[in-house]
Amino acid sequence: MYIAVVDGQGGGIGRVIIDRVRNEFRNSVEILAIGTNSQATSVMLRAGANEGATGENAVICNIDEVDLILGPLSIILPNSMKGELTAKMAKRVVTSKARKILLPIHRNNIDLIGIHSEPLPHMVEELVIQMKQYIQSRGRE
Repeated sequence: MYIAVVDGQGGGIGRVIIDRVRNEFRNSVEILAIGTNSQATSVMLRAGANEGATGENAVICNIDEVDLILGPLSIILPNSMKGELTAKMAKRVVTSKARKILLPIHRNNIDLIGIHSEPLPHMVEELVIQMKQYIQSRGRE
């Protein structure tokens, strides 16, 4: 299973995701950290990603190679992350055939009705549960 974790700014959300995924799945998954900036990529690499890539072209060139995309909701919102996530990046993530499991973390004056605010570790636990279900369903195909 080849997974992309996409994050920006300080890379903290991506770091938490990678740390938890690595704890759960060990080396049975390969993780590509895609940061909107070099700091985010570096933080995610230190958390245990196998590879890292940075910037708009990194998303464009790599996002269709993965089976699963993980990150905050803002990776599908053009101009999010204080403008670090471009419209081209958001479009490539959205149109990728990879399954997307996104955390409802956003700071773009968008309210998601029916979603309750949870601490990041709780949301990442739910993300791991969704990953397990997705991986198991692929094994039955």
